[in-house]
Amino acid sequence: QVQLVESGGGLVQPGGSLRLSCAASGSIFRINNMGWYRQAPGKERELVAGITSGGSPNYADFVKGRFTISGDNAKNTVDLQMNSLKPEDTAVYYCNADVTLVGYYSGHWRYWGQGTQVTVSS
Repeated sequence: QVQLVESGGGLVQPGGSLRLSCAASGSIFRINNMGWYRQAPGKERELVAGITSGGSPNYADFVKGRFTISGDNAKNTVDLQMNSLKPEDTAVYYCNADVTLVGYYSGHWRYWGQGTQVTVSS
């Protein structure tokens, strides 16, 4: 019903930058919020940053001051600008969307992207 397509991962040296993008499509009546999570090998998936439909961002403490999340309601997209990357930022990054589906005036459905690998290494 809803598809999330991510792009922008890759290999970068410590201190470098990457920009992740995610586009949502399908039977979307309203996007309530979108965000980025990450999962490193052997660790649980964790929230990196989120943004509400009103544009209010929230960040995990470990990325504050380095990452910036932005959204475009008209395009159903969310981007994550990642600066000053560290080796410990290496993980698969997943886009997440909380949406209300077409045909409903309320309700929350969560969807995930397929993930994009970010590797920070010299």
